[in-house]
Amino acid sequence: MSIRVHNLKIKPEYFKDIVLGVKKFEVRKNDRNFKVNDLIVLEEFDSKGYTGKYINAEITYVLDNPEYCKNGYVVFGFKKRLDRGAVL
Repeated sequence: MSIRVHNLKIKPEYFKDIVLGVKKFEVRKNDRNFKVNDLIVLEEFDSKGYTGKYINAEITYVLDNPEYCKNGYVVFGFKKRLDRGAVL
């Protein structure tokens, strides 16, 4: 089993909540086949482009149930992995 790394854009208001520890989940189109233990690099992105801020996290749970998720989308929980680096 190989662990993949997904680089994902994230709006500043959501990035801030992740840094503060308030937001611990993402709703995303599942075009990358997200799996538990995959790493994500959440890169802050505003109307001008990438801000240079990012945080690393590890996917801990994936909800892929059509009863709760829009077709083609998943909700995944994650934990911050500051040991993997961050620029806040």
